[in-house]
Amino acid sequence: MKKYLYKSIVIICSLILLTACGPYSFTGGNTGDAKTIQINFFPNQAPLVEPSLSQRFSQDLQDLFTRQTNLTLVRSGGDLRFEGEITGYRITPMSATANQGNQTAAQNRLTVTVNVRFTNKLNEKDDFEKQFSFYSDFGATQQLAGGVLESALDEILERIHQDIFNASVAKW
Repeated sequence: MKKYLYKSIVIICSLILLTACGPYSFTGGNTGDAKTIQINFFPNQAPLVEPSLSQRFSQDLQDLFTRQTNLTLVRSGGDLRFEGEITGYRITPMSATANQGNQTAAQNRLTVTVNVRFTNKLNEKDDFEKQFSFYSDFGATQQLAGGVLESALDEILERIHQDIFNASVAKW
């Protein structure tokens, strides 16, 4: 009798624990009652334009949400909607070195800034419009092209996408 009582208690506690987690995913996202997500194309409105950045940013953001949540991606009418634009893409010198009396940049920084408007049709208090920005440093002797550019954009976009995810569904 004690054996059945013990098993019953373990099963009940397990069920309570599982249902208490509610709509949370294993990655920490809380999508509530939302079933669909709409991620619009983010046009590049920065003064300096990297041609592939808009497509890559939008596609990678869609991939992140479809991988880390159980939401279905839709073209319109999503319970959760992301829209915005890339507003900054700039390269700035970061540190200087003196070489025979001339000061030159030893390192440059690529910074990308994105304006994001998030709308939650099911819970309007979660809506926001916010800028997300991140950077990657590279040597001044390197050209920002090919592998250097890809590596910099990988680092920058991964961080910005994770920040967007955290601000919208992880609530960090």
